[in-house]
Order: sequence, then C-alpha cells, then structure tokens
Amino acid sequence: MKFFSCFFLLPILFLSVSVNAQRSAQPDFLQYRESAWVDSVMNSLSQEEKIGQLIMVAAYSNRGAKHKQEILELVKEQKIGGLIFFQGDPESQVELMNDYQEASKVPLLGAIDAEWGLGMRLDNTISYPFQMALGAIQDEDLLLELGAEVARQVKRTGLHVNFAPVVDVNNNPENPVINFRSFGEDKENVASKAVAYMQGMQNAGVFTTAKHFPGHGDTGTDSHYALPQINHSIARLDSLELYPFRRIIEAGVGGVMVAHLNIPALDSTGVPSTLSRAIITDLLKEKLQFKGLIVTDAMNMKGVTMGNLPGVVDKDALLAGNDLLEFTEDVPRTIEEVKKAIQQGLITQEDIDQKVRKILAVKQWVGLDRYKPVPKKRIEKDLNSAAAKLLNHRLVEASLTVLKNDKNLLPLQQLETLKIASVSIGAEKKTKFQKSLSLYSKVEHFQLETEADSAAVAELMEELQEYNLVILGVHDQSKFPRNKLNFSSEVVQFISEFSGKENTVISFFKNPYVLNKIENIENAPALIVTYQDSELTESLAAQLIFGGVGANGKLPVSVGKKFRAGEGLEVSGGIRLSYSLPEAVGMNSEILEHGIDSLMQQAIEMKAIPGGQVLVAKDQKVVFYKAYGEHVYHDTIPVEKTDLYDLASVTKIASVMPVLMELYDVDKFQLDETLADHLKKFRRSNKKDIPYRDILAHQGRLQPWIPFWKNTLRKNGSYRWWTIKKDSSARYPIKITDNMYLHRNYPKKIRKAIRKSPLLEEKKYAYSDFFFILAPEVIKNITGEEFAGYLQEHFYEPLGATSLTFNPSEKFPASDIVPTENDFLFRHEAIHGTVHDEGAIMLGGISGHAGLFSNANDLAKLLQMYLNGGEYGRRRYLQEETLKEFTRVQFPENDNRRALGFDKPALKYTGPDSNTAKDASAASFGHTGFTGTMVWMDPEYDLLYIFLANRVSPTRENKRLYQLNTRTQIQQVLYDAVKH
Repeated sequence: MKFFSCFFLLPILFLSVSVNAQRSAQPDFLQYRESAWVDSVMNSLSQEEKIGQLIMVAAYSNRGAKHKQEILELVKEQKIGGLIFFQGDPESQVELMNDYQEASKVPLLGAIDAEWGLGMRLDNTISYPFQMALGAIQDEDLLLELGAEVARQVKRTGLHVNFAPVVDVNNNPENPVINFRSFGEDKENVASKAVAYMQGMQNAGVFTTAKHFPGHGDTGTDSHYALPQINHSIARLDSLELYPFRRIIEAGVGGVMVAHLNIPALDSTGVPSTLSRAIITDLLKEKLQFKGLIVTDAMNMKGVTMGNLPGVVDKDALLAGNDLLEFTEDVPRTIEEVKKAIQQGLITQEDIDQKVRKILAVKQWVGLDRYKPVPKKRIEKDLNSAAAKLLNHRLVEASLTVLKNDKNLLPLQQLETLKIASVSIGAEKKTKFQKSLSLYSKVEHFQLETEADSAAVAELMEELQEYNLVILGVHDQSKFPRNKLNFSSEVVQFISEFSGKENTVISFFKNPYVLNKIENIENAPALIVTYQDSELTESLAAQLIFGGVGANGKLPVSVGKKFRAGEGLEVSGGIRLSYSLPEAVGMNSEILEHGIDSLMQQAIEMKAIPGGQVLVAKDQKVVFYKAYGEHVYHDTIPVEKTDLYDLASVTKIASVMPVLMELYDVDKFQLDETLADHLKKFRRSNKKDIPYRDILAHQGRLQPWIPFWKNTLRKNGSYRWWTIKKDSSARYPIKITDNMYLHRNYPKKIRKAIRKSPLLEEKKYAYSDFFFILAPEVIKNITGEEFAGYLQEHFYEPLGATSLTFNPSEKFPASDIVPTENDFLFRHEAIHGTVHDEGAIMLGGISGHAGLFSNANDLAKLLQMYLNGGEYGRRRYLQEETLKEFTRVQFPENDNRRALGFDKPALKYTGPDSNTAKDASAASFGHTGFTGTMVWMDPEYDLLYIFLANRVSPTRENKRLYQLNTRTQIQQVLYDAVKH
C-alpha cells in the first residue's frame, strides 16, 4: 500500500480545514521521553527489539496452555511491546499477565477495550452503561467518577491502557458498529462527556485513547468486516466528526486510535485511514497538533486487511504515522518489513526510535519502570466493590430519560384508584421489571413473547380490558442494544395500539432508535427510555414509575421525527421507598451484610427460628432486604421476600395506632378521654375514668391478658357445648379452623370479661392487650366503619401495602404464608394462614392486638410513613406533631419507657438484655411481637428496621430467639454499619 499517494491533498487541507489552532495540552506521559529510564531501555534494545516495542498482540485468559505458550514465545523471541486482552476472567488474566511480564525483557504494556468497564471483556466484572446511556446523563461529574473507577479496575487486573473513550458522533441510526457505543449525535455532548470520562481515567493513572479517528459515527458498514466509506465534505468533517477529537486533544488525551475508514475528502486514493499519511501525519499530527501516542485499530479487521498482506499492512501503518500497532497478526514478518522499509529509506531509524520512546514514556507514566507483580487474591471482590456497584446504580439512575409524561402521570398517584397490569414484551417469564413494580402496589403480570401471533395478542387484549392502567415493558433479549426490532408484526401493532390509550406507561429497554420503528409510540401518555436492558435498568425504571427515584436524562440522539436529541422531561422522585445499596446512604455493606447474615444463620442453626425476613431502610432507601431459611424446620419451601408473616403484637402499631392518630388529628379522639366515652357498657366499669394516655402508655392498671380460649374447655378437655361446633351456622359463624366454629356471641363475652376484669393495684408500667382488643369497636363507634375496611381504605391501599392484611388465607395461597405453631392445646392442628393468637382468632382474625400479616416490604411503607412525619407518596396521612406526641416517652417520672402505643428504648440501657440496641437513639420507637417479629424506627438516623420470623414454630416454648438476642443484635449491626 503506497502511503505517499495522498501528498497532493495537503494544500486543500491547509486551505479548507478550519482546524482550531489553539495550543493543545501536551499529554503528561511525554515528559518521560528523554528520562533516564527510557534512555537506559533504549540503549539496551537492538533494532529488532525496538520494532517489537511498537507491536501489541491479542491475548486471552480463556484459551488454555497452548495459547499461553504462543504468547510467551512472542514475548521472549520477538520482544513485543504489549498485549491487549480480550475474553477471560480477571483471576486468570492477572496470573497470565504476571507470567508474561516475568518473561519479558522490557515490561509489557497491557491494554484492554473497556469502553463500558471490564465487563466488556471479562467475566465476573461490572458492565457500566453503554456510552449512549452515559450521553443522557446531565451530571458530568459522574463521568469523571466512572473514569476513575474504571481506571482502578483496569490497574487491578495488571493492565495500563484502556482503548476508550469512543468519541465518534453517531449521526447515523443504522450504524452497525458504533451506535450505542457513542455518547450520541450532538458534538458538544459527545465532546464534553468524552473529555470527562478520559480525564477521570488519566487522572487515576490509566492511559486512554480517543477513538475512532477521524470519526466512525456516520457509517453503514462495520469495519470489522469491510471498509466503510464516508462521503462528506471537508467542511462537514471539520465541523462535526473532528470536533470531539479537537476537544479531547486540547484536554490532554494521551492517545488517539485511528479507524479503518475510506474518506475521499481527506484522501482520494481509497486507502483506509489507518494507512493514510494525509489523515494521520498531516491532519492529526500537524493540523490538530497531536503529540501523543497514535494507535491503530485492530490490524486483523477486514477494513484494513482486505487486499493487504499481514506484516506489510502493519509496516504501512507505521509509515503513515501510527506509533503502536494493535492486534498484529504476523509479528516476525512485521519486524522484517519494517527493517526493509528502514533500509529502503521509507522511514528512518530516528523515526522508529521516536515512536519507541513514546511507548516507553507511556510505560514509565503508568509505573512500569517500577513494575511489581499484581496479586490475584481477592481480585473479584476488589473489582466488584460496593463503591463500584453503587456507581453503576447512580449512572443508570442518572441516565433514565422520560420522553412523555402527559398530565404528570408519573410518578403514579392515588394507588387505591388504580387497577394495574404489566406486560413484559419479549419475555417468557416474569421479569425483574415486573417484580420491581410489585414492590409498590398490586400489579397483575402478563408476558407477550417476541413472535406472538394474532391469537395470543387478541387474548391478551381481552384480559387487559379490566385494568385502568397498563404498564408495558418493551424488552431486549440481545446482549447489545442494536437498532433492531425482532418482534412479530402483531406484537408491534399491540404496542402501537396501546400507545394511543389514555393510561399507558411504556418503559423502553431497547436502543432508542428502535422507537422510530413503532408507529404511534410517540403518543404514549408516559414513555421512559433506559437505553439497554438489564436487571438494574428494569429495577430503576419500575422505581421511577412509582416515584422511588426521579429522572432528568436527555435523549442523546434524535429518533426520526418523533423525538429530537436533547429532549427529556424532569420527573421528581423520592416520594416512596427506593431500592439501593448501603453505601448510597453512608452505610457499610460489608458490615451490614456479614453481620446480619451471620446472626440469621446462627439463629437458624440453633433452631431459634426456621427462617425469616430482614429489611433495612435508611433515608427512605431500602438498602438491605433478604429472606432466610425455610417456612418450617426440615422443610423444602424456602422463605421468599414476598411471603407473609404473622406480625403478632406489631399489629398494635400497624393497625390501631395509625387510625387513632388520624382521628386525633381531626379531634375525634382525645387522649384525656376514656373507654366510657366510646363504649357505653364501660360507663359503669372500673375503667371508666382511666384516660387513653395512661392506657396507651400501658400504665392504665389493666390486666396483661386473659386466656379466653380456656373458657371454651371443660375439665376433660372437650369444648363446652355452647362455644364451639364442628360446622358453621348462623349461630356459629366465626371460623377457628375448618372443623371449629365459634358462637357468634363469644366476642361479646371477651369484651365483657375485659370490662369485668379487676384493675392492678399500682399505676405503673404493665403491658396489656386489653385496650387493643377493644380498639376496633372504639374505632367503629367513632367512624361508623368496620375496622379492617377502614384501615384498607385510609392506609393500606393508598400506601400500596397490598400484603398488609387480616385473614391472609382469604386472599393469598397457603404457599405464600409462613406457618406458625403446631397448636396442641386449642386448635389441635398446625396453624397456617390464620392468626397465631388465640384471642385474635376468636375475634374472627381481626383485632387490634394481633391478627395482621405482611411481608417486610409492605410493612415498611407504613413505617416509613411514620419516619417521614406522616407523609408518603405525596400524601399526608398524619400530622407531624401528632407523630411526635404519640412516639415520645409519656411518663418517664414513673419509670415507664413507653410512648402511646409504641415501645421505646429502655430509659437506661441495661446491657445485652435491653429491649433495643445500645446505639438506638432516645427518639427511636417501634414494637415487638410474640411470634418473633420486631420493627423499629429511628428518626435521628432516618433508619427503619424490620425483622420477621416465626420463632413459635413448632412451639411457643422455643425461647432461643430471646436467649440469643438475635433481633437486637441485628439492630446493633445497623448502627455499626452507619458509624463505620
């Protein structure tokens, strides 16, 4: 290939290309070109060894011993300058790189294509968002952070160079090779994002190369397979394609990678740009004043190899002005061809030496003059650090782009009015997106396969008619978000039709260009673009829909006539729980996870509990949520996060207390009132003068409890004839079990027994269930509504707490409900799906002292509302001052730690047996339950803790959970993680 045939273009370039003549920042590494170390290495190299320094070959860590031996031979015999690593795993790569370095006369320069992080090439590593998604981000400091983190990971794997960032302006939607790898179509956005990413990497000590010079964005051909041609004028190339390269060169980028492109306006000979002196030497080096390292794109790509021989083509690339040859296929021949070129005067030895000095200067800049082997121990843990994962989370969240939000549909409001269905299109099973939607409200899920036919679509359309909100997730099953739509015409028509409906939310997990292939999608009331499909994008899109997170991304590319680059609506978040990582709220994930995991494992192994759920939220972010163990001992049913637990006495603060506080807000309930004010039959009782403040603080002199169930039994253990029957009837309607039905008047007998019960002698703290058993009737008399229905309407449904319920077996399958005790005293069966407390089951399963079931996530919504001062999801449920009053200690002078209905930390911490962790603040409040539950809120830390378990399985006599003090030990772990 003749490099000199393009010299005649120089006058045109000098006249026509208005390249900015500003002084570019000289790459830092150049300071070492004449260093003592570089001099010493240069003096030790033969001519062949110097040429070898200009060569970088491909290495893999998943190809076994034969490949390793081939690389070792090139290192030892040809004295190559570096390796670019491709597929493999980090541990193997480090081990191999250490071996290769040991065999090399001059330390090897290690490189990798890690445009979106090591996950681009290596297994078990993080893949950050593709550059198109990064192009949507408005906070460029995140790009600096990304660069620094990617650099850390690159160095941890024993490498020194990242062939990134891509600075191509992608102005061709059909571009098959750049596309989602570009920051977008706006040259300013591309340039500023590229500079930030580059600076983050280089500031952290990793050498970078801007690629693919002079611009690969407007091609319809993949240069891996053929030579693309770009037919634009010099003026257009100068104003658009070259602009980001100018900017990043001015910012001090260390290297530039040259693409294999045919650009007639720059070189009319048709040679690939990699072999064009006019493009590399005259344009890049002289006009753009680039003094750094010039690297070829891979020299095995068809865009440069077609019609060119290995070795010869590499020589021609050096003659054109490149410094480093990437992916040379024939190293010995390349060295021989370069030697011949020197002999023929096509290039001088001085030119070669200057290139070698550049490469050695890079090696010194990255620290190879002080080379030490890289340890492989803990490498995967180091690469997948909590900080690295959190950064990925932040980047994805920042990239979320809302293109439509008619009538401020997002985030969803008034959940109690919505009957929601979700459809995952292009999925065969329930997706992470759908599971994440279910964290917020009741959602019925459907799947529509990629090739669904008209019958399947018609059936689904019929089913969706009963819902007033439909959420479509348009998924991408491919590894990369190509500009392709592999859906049947029927599926495409389905999306198009639903886009025109009034209450449709579309979350688009595909390449945004694909939007242009779906008619009418621009008319969707709400449209979210995530740029790619992953568990993280799916989770965060669901959180965005419900207001857990917000969005402010801007579309980095235009989508036909539907949307223009730069479009994107701001949607506020933070109105409901979000789901993140401990580090997002300043907690240490290692302390948190190890501490909770080990304590839960201990409790399970010691048979304190068969399993459980633990949820931790801080600053309204759920940062830990796990299920452990099994439903019962020696079971095969693992506990799932969606399973329901019997909350036992946590029912008090999750049912009675929110209603009383709401009624207090509207002056329908006063703390100086008494039971006699709301229950006529108490007007002559010994409890008629006891104020609610005393009762709720558990110092109203009420008896702790009465074993009501025992009154149904004769001395011989059989049931009294008027209490329980085997079959239901009008007189015996209260179901205890399938074979036990209680007399309809028995609840009245329970209330009568409470009314008639004697008072304790002293007015001091004595925990009692009595008022909470009576509370549903008190509330009904005040509101005129049934207790359970009132709770659902005023709290649980608006909160989206769909599993928070009484009598769960009426709504949920038994497999979703965790069993409690094997009752051999009263019910004579294993209790599963009904309340454990005997008094509560005798009240029909609905009581204020026990009876609620929930999973940790739904219970968290109510408790977070408390932490928020009575507000959640942009809805105020309670006044903040009311919550402060009800959750403060009422009678400390009486040595009573209790608030109103809520438990509080002991007035003086008494050691490991205290009721809370030692670091729980005095402002904190919560409750525990007999079945093993504990919930606690700490306003000082905005910290929420939920522990659900069934320690009464198989018997209530099991006290190991108390003996181990598991619940409060876990609670202390939370504070340790905060104060790390």
